[in-house]
Amino acid sequence: MSDNLRTIIVCQGTGCVSGGAEQVYSLLQEEISRLNLSASVELKSTGCHGFCQRGPLVVVEPDGIFYSKVVPEDIPDIAQSFLPDGRPVERLFYFDTAINRPLTCYHDIPFYYKQQRLVLRNCGHINPESIDDYLDSGGYQTVRTALFDMSPEQIIEEVKRSGLRGLGGAGFPTGQKLEACYVEESDQKYVICNADEGDPGAFQDRSVLEGDPHAVIEGMIIAGYAVGADRGYVYVRAEYPLAVKRLKIAITQARERGFLGKGIFGSNFDFDVEIFQGAGAFVCGESTALVLSIEGKRGLPKPSPRPRTTMSGLWGKPTLLNNVKTFANIPLIIEHGSTWFASRGTENSKGTAIFSLTGNVVNSGLVEVAMGTRLREIIYDIGGGVPDGRAFKAVQTGGPSGGCLPAELLNLPVDFDSLTKAGSMMGSGGMVVMNQDTCMVDVARYFLDFTRRESCGQCIPCRVGTKQMYDILDDICRKQGRPGDIELLEELGQSIAKTSLCALGQSAPNPVLTTIRYFRDEYEAHIREGYCPAGVCLAYQ
Repeated sequence: MSDNLRTIIVCQGTGCVSGGAEQVYSLLQEEISRLNLSASVELKSTGCHGFCQRGPLVVVEPDGIFYSKVVPEDIPDIAQSFLPDGRPVERLFYFDTAINRPLTCYHDIPFYYKQQRLVLRNCGHINPESIDDYLDSGGYQTVRTALFDMSPEQIIEEVKRSGLRGLGGAGFPTGQKLEACYVEESDQKYVICNADEGDPGAFQDRSVLEGDPHAVIEGMIIAGYAVGADRGYVYVRAEYPLAVKRLKIAITQARERGFLGKGIFGSNFDFDVEIFQGAGAFVCGESTALVLSIEGKRGLPKPSPRPRTTMSGLWGKPTLLNNVKTFANIPLIIEHGSTWFASRGTENSKGTAIFSLTGNVVNSGLVEVAMGTRLREIIYDIGGGVPDGRAFKAVQTGGPSGGCLPAELLNLPVDFDSLTKAGSMMGSGGMVVMNQDTCMVDVARYFLDFTRRESCGQCIPCRVGTKQMYDILDDICRKQGRPGDIELLEELGQSIAKTSLCALGQSAPNPVLTTIRYFRDEYEAHIREGYCPAGVCLAYQ
C-alpha cells in the first residue's frame, strides 16, 4: 500500500441508506477499480455520522474532506479527485450560511466541532461489521482490564464515582444499580440492554447499535462481571433491521474471538449475549413490561409496590437493566477513570447527553454534548438555528412525554434536574425544534395522541384520562372549545401524572401541562377569541 493511502468513508447508517448510500458505495467501488486507484484508495463503510439531514455522506481521510448529499451522478468526480491532477469536489462541501462560504472539512463544521462525542466516538469512523476495526480502536481491552486488574467491587465503585446516570430517561445512578444487583444472592443473574427506542424522532440507540455494536457488548460484559451475571439480552425493536443485523454480526464475531462465551480471555468468567426482538409496543420500554416480554408474556408494567428488577427481574432472578448509551459509557469509565468522566457535566449530571435534533432547525441529526450545555448552544451553535428567517418558538425535549419549552428558557442547561424543574425531562433524547408557525395546542394534541394510543390500558388514569384529555384538545383545535377546558386539562393532567401505574401515564400529560404553562395565551385565543394564532387549525381559517 502507498504511504499516501486515502480512505473514502461512506456512511451506511439508516438515514444515508434510505437516501441511496448503498448505491453510492457500489458505484465508488466500480470507479476506483476502473481508474486503477485501488493501490492508493480504500473504500470503507461505517455507521451513522450523525449529520443525517445532509446524507448520503462521504468523508475522505486523513484529510477530513466532507461531502454531503452525494448522489450517483457525483461519483465520477469524487473518484477522479484522487488522480494526480484531481481536485476536491467543491459543490459537495457543506455551505455555512453564517459565514457565507463552503467548508471543506468536517472538523470545521460547527455541527461537529462543538460536540463532545464520547458514546458516538466510533460512529462514522469504524466499520461496524468488522471486529478488527473495533480492536484497532482499542476495543475489548477494558474487558481484559476489568477481568484481571479489577474486582467487581472496584468496578462498581469506579462507576459510582463517575456519576454516570441511566441514559434511557429515568436517570437512576448506574453505580447504585450495579451495586444493588451485585449484593443479591442468586444462582443466576441477567444483564439486559434496553434498545426498545420507540419515541417519534428519537434514533440515537439505533444509531449506536448500527455504528458501534461492540461498544455496547463490551459494556454488557463488564457489567455482567461486576454483578455476577453470565447471560445478557439485548431487547431491540424488530423495526430496526439494520441494527439487528449488525448486532448479530458483532455477537458472532465476539464469540469467534473468545470475547463472549466460556472463559473470556482465559479467565474463569463466562458471559454470552443474545438478541430478543420486540414487537414495537412503546410501553415495553418500561423495565417490568420489557422483562415480561422477554419471558414470552404480554408486556404490561407491574403495579407498585414491586421489587426492583435488580432484586427480581427476568424469570424472578436479579437483573441489571440499562439503556444502550449507558452500557456504551462503561468501557470509557474503565479505560479513562471516573475522574476523567466526571470532569464533564454538572454536579448531578455527569458525562454527555445525546439528542436526536429534529424539526425546524437548519442542521438536524444526532448530537452529543456535555451535560449542562445550554439549549441555545445546541439549537443555534450546533443546529444552526431556525431556517428561512423564521423565529424560534419552542423546543420539546424527552420524546412524546417530554415538555415544550419556550424561547425565554433557551439559556436553560440541559441536564436531568434542570429539565425536570422546567416541566420537561431528558427522556429518550428527542429534541424537536418548533418555529413561529407552530400551534402549541395542536402540538400537545399530536403528542398526546401518540401516548394514548400506546397505553397498555391496564390502569384507568392512563387508559381513560389520556383519552379525555385528547378529546378536549381535539375540540379546542376544531373550534369547539369551552370556557373551563384549560382548567380541566390541568386538573386531569395532574391527576393522571400522580395516579398512573407506570412512567408512560405519569409523563403523558407533560406536553399539555407545559404548553398551558408557557403558551396559555394560545389556548385562550382558541377558546375565548375564536382564532388560532399560528393559523394551523383549519377550523379557524
